[in-house]
Amino acid sequence: MADSEQRLLMLIDDEPAQSRLISALAAREGWRTLIARDPETAIATLGTRQGMQLSAIVLDQWVPGDDACALIAELKVRRPALPILMLTANTSPLLAVEAMRAGATDYLVKPIAPDRLMHALRSATTREAPRDELAPLTEKMPSTPDFESMIGASPNFRKALAVAAKAARGHGHVLIEGESGTGKEVLMRAIHAASPRAKSPLRIVNIAGLAANSIESNLFGHEKGAFPGAFERQIGAMQHSDGATIALDEVDRLPLSVQERLLESLRRNDVRPIGARHSFRVDVRVIAASNMPLQDLVDVGEFLPDLLELLSPTKVELPPLRERTGDIPALTRFFLARIGEQPGLRELGITDGALSLLAAYDWPGNVRQLQAVLFRAAVFCDGDALTSDDFPQLLSILGTDSSSVAANPRQESSGVMLYTPDGHLRPLEDIEADVIRLAIGLYRGRMTEVARRLGIGRSTLYRKLSELGIDNAA
Repeated sequence: MADSEQRLLMLIDDEPAQSRLISALAAREGWRTLIARDPETAIATLGTRQGMQLSAIVLDQWVPGDDACALIAELKVRRPALPILMLTANTSPLLAVEAMRAGATDYLVKPIAPDRLMHALRSATTREAPRDELAPLTEKMPSTPDFESMIGASPNFRKALAVAAKAARGHGHVLIEGESGTGKEVLMRAIHAASPRAKSPLRIVNIAGLAANSIESNLFGHEKGAFPGAFERQIGAMQHSDGATIALDEVDRLPLSVQERLLESLRRNDVRPIGARHSFRVDVRVIAASNMPLQDLVDVGEFLPDLLELLSPTKVELPPLRERTGDIPALTRFFLARIGEQPGLRELGITDGALSLLAAYDWPGNVRQLQAVLFRAAVFCDGDALTSDDFPQLLSILGTDSSSVAANPRQESSGVMLYTPDGHLRPLEDIEADVIRLAIGLYRGRMTEVARRLGIGRSTLYRKLSELGIDNAA
């Protein structure tokens, strides 16, 4: 913490309320904030004694307006090593591309969650590989909210999808557990899209993105005058979701007091806003997501066991990317195709060497991190295909290990392993099952296409699925 106490942040922002918020958030981790209200002041500050002590800059795009990228370039010319984070309400990929090419380190979309800002500052001022970099932008790229958008052929991933697909057709609550970035929100949308409530809206509430003192009001609503600052009546997300589905993302962040209210509300199928005299009957399906096993929180008294039981008649466990590295080639090509559709970018190929490099990294930020890293690499790539040199941070982290991975003939980029850990060939039946799973994931469950690509008939394919005990979740 000693180092972080000496860090000085320059915030280029002309909104007093936002400036106070960001300053307060940064102060939690020992940052001091210097505020510049306009570009001229910011540039002049760089040459001062305080300016020479800066560790990072956060720039609100609306201060310089259309000249935001020009200001970033000017700041980088004067201080090339200084990380610059752009804060904007604009989700245009073209703006992100221009900002990054001008020298921006990261691109933060408003309204920004406190944890996201803190992580961006930490990543920008340390040598750690970016985990959620560009996540708000890449997650907003258009996608199909169904099981076909879930790419992967590894057995543990396909098993999770099979459980989720079966649950989607029912009416019960669903709990999804998995590390940050594993695709929980995509899966929540897919479950809703395949459910009997698909025609009703899906309301997603990110618990971590809410101030602690506003979570209860956001979920259950409040009456006018219910507490200081309640100047008007507010309908909560639970009541808005009557007859529909509510997705509670990062449900593990719920305070115990709110857990108790949620438990009672779901048991009685009603909602009572703060300060209200009467309750309202509701019919709500909950899809909850947690970054950690809720049972672990129950064991230490931080989550109600009865609420866990109520939320998890079906529990889906999404594996981290490091446990499904065989899916990295298919995920990479899928993301590159989507990235290539964005304004200012084009579709790129990728070399086997680069794929081997990606497969060698353990991806602590999971699929979301892979997508963000590919986005950054695509922005700066001048060729027609990404190579290992387009991932300098990974090369730096992995060092010479990347070459040994690329040279290892037993590292199968297709995700089908031919050898057992002791060096012997695997049974043909196991290899055949993996090939079929790979085809199902690659062609997104389109069984006619899977059969055609494998050179067999559909009836033969389904017979093999039955014989090999393979579930098709798509």
